Amino acid sequence: MAGEVLVKVEGVSKKFCKDLKTSLWYGVKDMFMGIKGHDTDGELRPKEFWAVKDINFELRRGECLGLIGHNGAGKSTLLKILNGLINPDAGTVTMRGRVGALIELGAGFNPILTGRENIYNNGAVLGFTRKEIDAKVEAIIDFSEIREFIDMPVQNYSSGMKVRLGFAVAAQMEPDVLIIDEVLAVGDLGFVLKCFRTIDVLLKNTAVIFVSHNMPMISRVCDQVILLENGEEAYHGGDVSKGIDDYYKKFVNNHANIVYDAGVLELEKIQIVDANKSPTDSINWGETLSIEICLGIKKNIDIPIFKLVIFDKEQRPVAVLKKNETNSHLKISNHKLHFRITHERNQLTKGIYTLSLVVFKANSIEALLRVNQVLQFQVTHEEDHYQSFLLDAHYKPI
Repeated sequence: MAGEVLVKVEGVSKKFCKDLKTSLWYGVKDMFMGIKGHDTDGELRPKEFWAVKDINFELRRGECLGLIGHNGAGKSTLLKILNGLINPDAGTVTMRGRVGALIELGAGFNPILTGRENIYNNGAVLGFTRKEIDAKVEAIIDFSEIREFIDMPVQNYSSGMKVRLGFAVAAQMEPDVLIIDEVLAVGDLGFVLKCFRTIDVLLKNTAVIFVSHNMPMISRVCDQVILLENGEEAYHGGDVSKGIDDYYKKFVNNHANIVYDAGVLELEKIQIVDANKSPTDSINWGETLSIEICLGIKKNIDIPIFKLVIFDKEQRPVAVLKKNETNSHLKISNHKLHFRITHERNQLTKGIYTLSLVVFKANSIEALLRVNQVLQFQVTHEEDHYQSFLLDAHYKPI
């Protein structure tokens, strides 16, 4: 029935322990406490942490929920709870109908059985009879495009082959709920596009939960999104673009984004400034892009070389600012290097951008500092929203 609630998650929480021995002790203790009827789920004990905490949502037939968040945010734990692989410490999960899940490479497959045998195993788990699986097996094999290897043990399959077979089984078994983790990132482009065309068809009668670090994929198929941070909902709503923007903002001005530091420099400040030299996070198309940088100098060095790369909201590099010359007029004063980079007549189209910084040793390709997504800014335009790089052009009669 269209619009019926197929997934209902209420107050779901799950905690883990960082130490194995302590975890085993807590497990035994909780077992006896449970026998006595005592509640053991509410508070954290030493070395415990919340993997997910107080998650709530409903998903109806025909809806697609995107779960996003950085590594360690709690996405995989939540998916395992939804798929029944682990039990929550608090809260309830209600799933209606058949559930097709593709959450780990090879999950649900017996490695010593062939691909064909695993199709029948998975079908039986979902409640299909042998006759019903017989009617679907050829379509599954055709979709997976691994017919030549279908009678080979799954343990000999490549990662891509496991993804192909796993998605084919999950999709062709007509699930009411389809759960897809990041495993699609392993597939080749042609098969991934094929999967998304299938998801478009399934969405008419299926509730889909989709996890990915690929934001274009999220924006393409999802009509709502949950952003997880430290196991909690940092954003939950139908404005997918806002959820994605918040996801990118988690990178910005975060010391965790320093991917290399030689211990020579310290990035004290980087910001975009307007015409009045005041900090801003927004500039108009055609205006001057001005970036102010201040570095602390820990060791005696020559003026380094700077490379700044601009990325769009899908984290695709779209522009590189020209490097400074070794004979530039930059100067180190009081162990600080403070300067401004300007680019006149900004041609970046309307949208959200992030900036990454690489600092090289003078006259060398040796990096001194690399910082990803060091800041975020927005380009505005009062008229059109151009989809590609906007080049200034002059029209003259001939």
